[in-house]
Amino acid sequence: MRKIRVSSALTVYHDGQFWVGMFECIENGKLSACRVVFGAEPSGEEIQELVCERWRCLRFSEPVRAAEKPKLVSNPKRRQREAARELRQRGPSTKAQQALAEEREAKGMERKANARERREQLKQQRYEQRREKHKQKHRGR
Repeated sequence: MRKIRVSSALTVYHDGQFWVGMFECIENGKLSACRVVFGAEPSGEEIQELVCERWRCLRFSEPVRAAEKPKLVSNPKRRQREAARELRQRGPSTKAQQALAEEREAKGMERKANARERREQLKQQRYEQRREKHKQKHRGR
């Protein structure tokens, strides 16, 4: 039986204009991230509702290789100190932001390709309509 290691973290920070929540989910050494914009400062109930009820609706980025973190020590006071230290240090990890940027770029490229294909199809349809109209005009001759 295989063991699956899953770790999730939610970081809520103010980006200058809006309150943003950055979800980071590490599953089997692969990190995927999701960014949620709250607008106004979220209350504890809003965050709990988001995590408990709307978790399945969140669209996470494609998983990327995550840096291995050392195992957590079982001492609860040490874990509490480490969590407080991380909260003081910084916002979301740069790896999560990089994963979101890569996903955004990939979706943009896909959207461009789809638009180009649609344009070509429309161009082909118009050409075929012109040919058909031309044939209809000269059918009686």
